[in-house]
Amino acid sequence: MAGRLVRRWCPRPPQIVGFPVFQLHETRAMRASQKDFEDAMNQVKLLKKDPGNEVKLKLYALYKQATEGPCNVPKPGVFDLVNKAKWDAWSTLGNLPKDSARQNYVDLVSSLSSSPEPSSQVEPRADEKPAGYETLVVTSEDGITKIMFNRPTKKNAISTRMYEEIMLALKAASEDKSALTVLTGIGDYYCSGNDLTNFTDIPPGGVEEKAKSSHILLRNFVQCFIDFPKPLIAVVNGPAVGISVTLLGLFDAVYASDRATFHTPFSALGQSPEGCSSYTFPKIMGSAKATEMLVFGKKLTAGEACAQGLVTEVFPDSTFQREVWTRLKAYAKLPANTLRVSKNIIRSREREKLRAVNAEECITLEERWQSEDCMNAIMNFLSRKAKL
Repeated sequence: MAGRLVRRWCPRPPQIVGFPVFQLHETRAMRASQKDFEDAMNQVKLLKKDPGNEVKLKLYALYKQATEGPCNVPKPGVFDLVNKAKWDAWSTLGNLPKDSARQNYVDLVSSLSSSPEPSSQVEPRADEKPAGYETLVVTSEDGITKIMFNRPTKKNAISTRMYEEIMLALKAASEDKSALTVLTGIGDYYCSGNDLTNFTDIPPGGVEEKAKSSHILLRNFVQCFIDFPKPLIAVVNGPAVGISVTLLGLFDAVYASDRATFHTPFSALGQSPEGCSSYTFPKIMGSAKATEMLVFGKKLTAGEACAQGLVTEVFPDSTFQREVWTRLKAYAKLPANTLRVSKNIIRSREREKLRAVNAEECITLEERWQSEDCMNAIMNFLSRKAKL
């Protein structure tokens, strides 16, 4: 297992995590002075917004190239994800001259300082809850609390922050006056599952500590769905992957666009099922079909998912939003307390079983996250992504 982070070769820049970045080339005839370079380093510390892991990796690599030249340190082991990402970013610069690296560093910092802060957040409406979410948009109207995944440029992949915000949004929704709670996605995807770059944020305790903290986060996250007291509905507007699929067995209704797909590629990533799917999927579709999805990673169309009982109903994409929300608004007019009581009657008998399954799945995943299969699969995925 990985030990503590190697810090001796990262003397000046802020701590960064991420994955390999693009080759940078010499682009200017004029060169930044040492003073320009030092000023730029000070500017980085004053940035009001975190520029993100990819940009921080570029800054790190350019700093190392400008001060030490081409990468000449041994490549970290496969389990040392953070330092391996740093090494890859620095090594990618090849023989870029020091003065070119210094100029590129100054140019990059200048662009960060002068560019307006981007925002992927949908402009809030007057009836939205002022919750201050960064990865979600949450609204409440017509008796419906709507929780929308709002990372469309990342295909709504669930970052650590997003896991935390979904839990907060569900807690708030469980206590508000709405009759129904709906989860859906902004953009082309419903949700592309766990953001695998979460695995690059390795704490000082190494991979073992990361696996343990991820176990706790996942267990608490799934527990929110198990215990949610109101009717919980998924409006699957596009492709769904990983945990966004496995959780569907804990929803009370699932409506899908005919362009939605459902994919659980756990084995390909060296991982195992979660979201109580090892229990709910065999109950919903039978063990053979569940194995085909959860073990062999078969991707289902919306029609196939509906035929197997995972999806309640499929709608043409052209009329999906109109038809689904018309139906949900009608359901939301039913007595809210009666809906709660009826859901509890249906779900209460299995709640303890689901909690036990959730705990067992998370223990297994903690082991899988530390396995060589999982580490290699994640690194291969991140390497492919960085080359795009």
